[in-house]
Amino acid sequence: MFKTIVNAFKVKEIRNKILLTLALLLVYRVGCWLPVPGIMLKSFSEAVGGQDFLTLISSISGGALSQGAILSLGISPYISASIIIQLLTIAIPALERLSKQGEDGKQKIGFITKICALVLAIAQAVAIVVTYNNCLNTQMFGFDTPVWVVGILVTIILVAGAMFTYWLGEKITELGIGNGLSLLIFVGILSSAGSAILSNIQGIFSGAYSNIINLVVFLIALILIFGFIVFMDLAERKIPVQYAKQIKGRKMYGGQSTFIPIRVNSTGVMPIIFAMSLLTFPQLIMSIFWPTSGAYAWYATWLGAGSWVYIVLVGLLILFFAYFWTQVTFNPDDISRNIQQNGGFIPGIRPGKPTAEYLKKISNRITLFGAIFLAIIAIIPSLVFKGIGNGSGLVNAFSATGLLIVVSVAIEINKQLEAQMLMRNYKGFLK
Repeated sequence: MFKTIVNAFKVKEIRNKILLTLALLLVYRVGCWLPVPGIMLKSFSEAVGGQDFLTLISSISGGALSQGAILSLGISPYISASIIIQLLTIAIPALERLSKQGEDGKQKIGFITKICALVLAIAQAVAIVVTYNNCLNTQMFGFDTPVWVVGILVTIILVAGAMFTYWLGEKITELGIGNGLSLLIFVGILSSAGSAILSNIQGIFSGAYSNIINLVVFLIALILIFGFIVFMDLAERKIPVQYAKQIKGRKMYGGQSTFIPIRVNSTGVMPIIFAMSLLTFPQLIMSIFWPTSGAYAWYATWLGAGSWVYIVLVGLLILFFAYFWTQVTFNPDDISRNIQQNGGFIPGIRPGKPTAEYLKKISNRITLFGAIFLAIIAIIPSLVFKGIGNGSGLVNAFSATGLLIVVSVAIEINKQLEAQMLMRNYKGFLK
């Protein structure tokens, strides 16, 4: 990958895209440290740090939420909106028809997603202001200001920051390298990880020499887990497809062999996101409306992030959502129909319904291995890092979702750089 980056910098056009991407990412990181006017940062950081699920969200944005920054919400409203719209596309026929109308339908669904993201950003900003209203600075203008006025100002800034973050991601996708929204999460996770490692190193220089062993073992475990994720992320089952020869006029078409690649981890991080969101959503609602109730205390103790019941339920829900998301994204009937219409067949399998059943059987088997892999990644690293990190922040910095996102984005950037350099070589050859 490093060799690919070095070669990419030798090409002026690609180098300009990389530099522009880095500049926009720098703007994002600056916004993640600029504090929101009207928030008392010390008390707000302590309040957010006391909530495990908010700490995990903050780690994805590079600590922006715990710092009370302008871009605290990040792109989480847009991610949630995208998940909601994708699920509604299956349930609502009108949205399903839009999804099949090509580029025009895609643009309309994108507009609906933006509106939904705006609504969710407002809801999240209001929830934060209502929950932590005691952290608002009523003396921000130099005189006693009503709490609701400060709350409205903070809400507007947080919502504007969320939509600005989405705009930055779109510009990176349009003018830079890679998917902008994924890169923003990528940079946020690496920033949180770097801060966690740096704090451990500072602890070592301060006299906590026991952190040396913890840090070394932690880095070794991290490298091994990264290698395992890369191996599974690139693993795929290739189903051979043979196309029959067709004679049209004086020319012969077809007769070639190809394959259908079915990835072991074709669902990506979506099952993990669904599972964790489903378990943390009730805790978020109760923390807003009933923070002192016995139900909230019971849920935080037995079903909160880090509890054994939570870990078991996350594993089971990941298995369920892995199969659910595969059903959404992989349609063996459509693939079988396309193969048959183009004169192709899978050797040893009859075209039509037998082919669809064969593809479905293969997909279910591979999905099982992919789901087990996701469950292992979601549970084991968190337990290992929790045992090694000793609450030093490494657990939150290297969450299961974060590890998968970092690896997936890095692989995707490497592929895009190689593709752009290959296109340039073809262009030069034609000239």
